[in-house]
Formats: sequence, C-alpha cells, structure tokens
Amino acid sequence: MEITLKQIKELRERTGAGVTNVKAALEQSRGDMDKAIAYLREKGLAKAAKRAGNSASNGFIANYIHGEGTIGVLVELNSETDFASRSEEFRALAREIAIHIAASNPEYVSINDVPNDLVAKEKEIAMKGLEKKPAQVIEKIVEGKLAKFYEEIVLMEQPFVKDESKKIKDLINEAVAAIGEKIAVGRFCRIQIAGPANACGIE
Repeated sequence: MEITLKQIKELRERTGAGVTNVKAALEQSRGDMDKAIAYLREKGLAKAAKRAGNSASNGFIANYIHGEGTIGVLVELNSETDFASRSEEFRALAREIAIHIAASNPEYVSINDVPNDLVAKEKEIAMKGLEKKPAQVIEKIVEGKLAKFYEEIVLMEQPFVKDESKKIKDLINEAVAAIGEKIAVGRFCRIQIAGPANACGIE
C-alpha cells in the first residue's frame, strides 16, 4: 500500500523519529499507526541495546525555567559525538526532558541509582500483610508495587508528562533509533523556591 505524506507527518509528530524510520515503520505495519509506533519502540530498544556499551562523552546541557521562575532545571544529555549533540533534534529532546523534570520531580536518573537500603525498605513495606499468600503471588505484587515506586522517583521510569503512553526511557530509545547514537541522561538538577536546602548539592 502507498504511504501518504500525512501519515508520515503524523507519525513523526507522535514519535519524533526520523523520516526514513517512520516510513519503514508505516510500510511494516501496512499503515496501522499504533502498530507503527510499537515497531519504532521495538527498533529503538534494539538499537539502544546495541549501542549501550558505547561511550557517550559529548552532550548538551539544557535549561528550563517554569512559570515566573519558581522552578529551574538543568539536565545533561550525552551522546557519542558532538555532531549529534549539536543537532536540533537532540537539543529539543534535552529540553523536553528538562520540562518533564520540572513537572514530575524525579530524584534519580535510573533504577541503578536508587540506594539499596531504600529499595529494601520499600520491599519490606510492600510485603506487609502478604505473608499468607503464595510465594509467586507475593513476588508479582511486590514487583508491581516496586514498579509504581520507581515511576514516582526514577526519571527513566516515569511516564512522559506530555504523553503518558510512553516513559522517558522510551522517548530516549526512539531518539537513539532516529539519530543512530547512544543517548543517555548524565545528571540533572531541579531547584524550586522554598524547596530543600540541599537541592543539587547546595548547602
């Protein structure tokens, strides 16, 4: 079937993927938009996995000031080359992540950054009242509660504030598929008026 420019434009707007990838996804899915989005996400995950071991030592620091200056965010987004980090698409992604951080207030970049004692404590809370249930049931319930816990505090696990059908890690994986390089959030800083005194390491 023939893929129209309207379909390509719509899928690009919804995913941020490049024209070539969008066209391939639409052809693969025979014009089904939902299937095309799923295809792009799978492709993004595959490409991200392939490039996971690569060094991302270049990057861009985006900033975002919310409203009348009550919340400020800095986020470091890294790439493999300065060519990628200078691109409009890459910098737009960094800004979108900064806006998301302002709205969702994550505490950690990835699950690996969450302290072990905090995870252990959350598991302990999740298991309360489950003692009489089968072990497999307990495991699934605890996994579900931990997933919700991570969505609250971990940037990569949070649903994107502008499109909750995808997480921040999906957003990044789609950019990896479009740009063709490893992309990673290095660190971020969020300061809010009357917020914690030690925000971003400030005493």
